[in-house]
Formats: sequence, C-alpha cells, structure tokens
Amino acid sequence: IFFEMEKNVFCEVEYVLFMTDLKKQQLSYTSQKAPNWRYMVFEVFLKGTLFFPCEPDRGLVRVHELTPEKAGQLIWVRARIHTSRAKGKQCFLVLRQQQFNVQALVAVGERASKQMVKFAANINKESIVDVEAVVKKVEQTIESCSQQDVELHIERIFVVSQAEPRLPLQLEDCVRPEGEGDEVRMRARALGPRTTTSQAIFRLQSGVCQLFRDTLTNKGFVEIQTPKIISAASEGGANVFTVSYFKTSAYLAQSPQLYKQMCICADFDKVFCVGPVFRAEDSNTHRHLTEFVGLDIELAFNYHYHEVIESITDTMVQIFKGLRDKFQTEIQTVGKQYPSEPFKFLEPTLRLEYSEGVAMLREAGVEMGDEEDLSTPNEKLLGRLVKEKYDTDFYVLDKYPLAVRPFYTMPDPNDKKYSNSYDMFMRGEEILSGAQRIHDAQLLTERAMHHNIDLEKIKSYIDSFRYGAPPHGGGGIGLERVCMLYLGLHNVRQTSMFPRDPKRLTP
Repeated sequence: IFFEMEKNVFCEVEYVLFMTDLKKQQLSYTSQKAPNWRYMVFEVFLKGTLFFPCEPDRGLVRVHELTPEKAGQLIWVRARIHTSRAKGKQCFLVLRQQQFNVQALVAVGERASKQMVKFAANINKESIVDVEAVVKKVEQTIESCSQQDVELHIERIFVVSQAEPRLPLQLEDCVRPEGEGDEVRMRARALGPRTTTSQAIFRLQSGVCQLFRDTLTNKGFVEIQTPKIISAASEGGANVFTVSYFKTSAYLAQSPQLYKQMCICADFDKVFCVGPVFRAEDSNTHRHLTEFVGLDIELAFNYHYHEVIESITDTMVQIFKGLRDKFQTEIQTVGKQYPSEPFKFLEPTLRLEYSEGVAMLREAGVEMGDEEDLSTPNEKLLGRLVKEKYDTDFYVLDKYPLAVRPFYTMPDPNDKKYSNSYDMFMRGEEILSGAQRIHDAQLLTERAMHHNIDLEKIKSYIDSFRYGAPPHGGGGIGLERVCMLYLGLHNVRQTSMFPRDPKRLTP
C-alpha cells in the first residue's frame, strides 16, 4: 500500500469505485473525492480482507441497541453478513452480531449507486462489514430478526474481513431443530457456534458458572484448584484414562473428590472448584462426554449430612433464579429453535428417599430390586412421575444403596445396605452425585479394600484423616448437562463448545 497524506491525518473516502481483476485477484481502490489526500493507490492481493480508510474514534453501535428510539439516527455498525438477497435496484441484507440480527437495505438513490448495490449483493456470507446507515422504523414486524421493529438503510458499506465463498456448512442448516449434533457441525466449530442459538446457549452457560461462583462465594466458600494428573483412579473404577508419566503411569482425574476432602481436613470448611473431569466410558449416548466441566462442592457440617444437601440445593435454586431473571433473552432465543416447557423448581427442594422412588416406579409397573441402581429409562420415568405428582423438574433422591456408591461413601448407620448419599435430577436426568464422606481412616481403609483399591496409591489420601477430620460431604455437578436440561435440549454436545466423546477428539 502506497500513500501520502497532508499532516499525516487519515481521512474518509466519501465515494469509491471498485474495480476487480478476478484473474489476478487484484483489487484497485480509487478515490474520486478525497480532498485531503494528494496521492493514493491501493493494490491489495486478496486473501479474504479488504483494507479501507477508517476513523479510530468512530463509535460503533451494538445490534441489540438498535431500537425504535434510535429511529432517524445515522449510525455505524460492525456485523457479519448473515444472508443477502438482491432484488432489482435494491439488496436486502441480514446483519448478525452474536445472538442478535437486524435487517438492512441498500437501495439505489442519492446515497447509493447501482455499483454499490451490486457490490453489497456480492459480499460473501459470513464476511464482516462496517456499515453506515440510518435507523428506520418498520410498519410490519420483521419476524425473522431479533430487532423486529427497525431496519437499517445503508449509505456506506466496507468489508473488514471477507469470508471464503464456499463455507463448510450453511448456517441456515444449523438453526433447524432436526439433526442436532451431526458430524459436519461438530467439525466446523468455528462456524456452528456463530448461530444465534449457540451464542445464547454458551452465554447462558457462562452465566451458570458465574452464578455458581457468586452464590458459593457469598456463602463463605473458598475456590480451590486441584490436580488433573493423579497417581490413582479417583473413583476406584476402571473408567479412567491412563497416561504416560515419565517412567511410570498416571491417570486423568475422574473427580477432584479426594483433593476437596483433603482441603476440608486442612480446615478450609467450605470449598468449591470448577474444572475439567475425565471419564473413560465408551458411552455414545445423548448425555455422556469423556471430558466435561465439573462444578464441585465440599463442606464440613455440624450435625447431619442433610446440611450439605440443603446447601447444594439452595445453590442450584439460586442458579435457576438467576437464569430466569437475567437470561430471558437467551432462553427465548434457544426456545425459538428448540421449544420446551419452562423449567420448574420448588423452594425448599423436594427430597425423596431412594426407597420412595423405587416404590413409585413399582407402582408404575417397573420391576427392580431394593439395592438395584437406577437405569437411564427408570431415571426418566421417575422424573415424569415426580413432575406429575409434585410439579417440579428438580429434586433430590436420598439414601442410595451402598453397593452402587464409591468407596469413600459413608454407610447409613441405621441400615448398612444403604448409604448417606444422594443424587440430584433435572427433568428426570442425573446432574449431581454426592454423599457424606467417610472421615475415619480405619473405616476408609476397610471400604477401599472392599473395592479392591491399591492402598499404597491412596496412602496420602487416607493419611489425611488420621489427624482429625470434621464430618463433611459434597457433590459434583456436570455443567454441560445442567445447561442441556435447563434449556430442554436433547444432546449434551449442543452445550459443549468442543465436545469430547469416544468418537470425537477434534477440533
């Protein structure tokens, strides 16, 4: 780029003529009126970007701020070309900015030539543009856009970054309810999350994390960070990833459980953490991932482990309230593509004992034993039965059979077949598994041996309880699953930015 300017000041080019040599992919950008420029020649070899004169202090209006109150104002907007449709001497554009979009019009007149209309119509979809336009009220609501009461009448348009003409997928296909989670959309992750629905999903997900942190911080919890490369399987099972660790082997943490407990033993009293959790489960279901974000809580209690349940359920209720009150735009955006019933919850949260849940299932015709774990179909059925009877999508199932829980779970002192453990459910699917933990080193050793766990590998963990440990409990929540179920979606991959499952390791 070669240019000379008086006083070294950038100036605006009020009218430009674009001439493109497609064979050489060379563009000449010639000013017909640039009074402060003595000489200007642009020769840009295009690789997707056009350069243009600019004003660094120019104010850009956000698309969601375009309301009837701004009617008549001349504004600048930076957005993507979502769709374009040329018709005679005019071209309709839909400009998209994250989860908001607005209709724009370029029409031949005093401020736009035929060449400008043609230029606008030929800008590739997904290109980023700057437009100067007048905000106009519309007589008829524009149902296809988030900004339904206004449109933009464009006077100038510049391409900031040009997308390639051939996209790996069309965003229109991504906003259809059918075919969610298909392989093409999973591979093109730079494009898929651009849709208004995906933007809303992941902004709501960010809100869940923020509400989780804020609520627990206000309750006096301390956020901690725990290692993800560990010497023994966290849950004592086989569903663990083994990694090479210099001259030995290590594992990817299935849970921060052991470290949360060690912090309680170190007198932190109430802790939480947010971080990745790894599960080597060959499960290709709608709700399983091999890596997900865990929202984990652990706290000491005074008299009964139900204090822990109450603390966790109150945290969840505060999250639900926060989403309801602060994220209605996102909830409604997702609901347009994936309609679902509003999420319902009770205060205080409904708590049923495991035996009560089994009894409800048996009344519905399900045959299962007292100490048998809930299958996925039975979880969903119980969720429907609870919704019909109690009108809530969120509830707790308490007193699980000891045989189906991890080694560190405290047995029920009144019935050794059961345990002081619990799961929490949203729309009939588990989102949290928790329990009172064993805080006695001798009992913990016995339970670990019962689960055939190598005591040497968890020696430091067991030793933490030899020097005095308060009674405590907690639980682990799956972030992606919470978002999926709150919004009434049908695949956890829709709420994972870069999902990992047995068949997916990229991008």
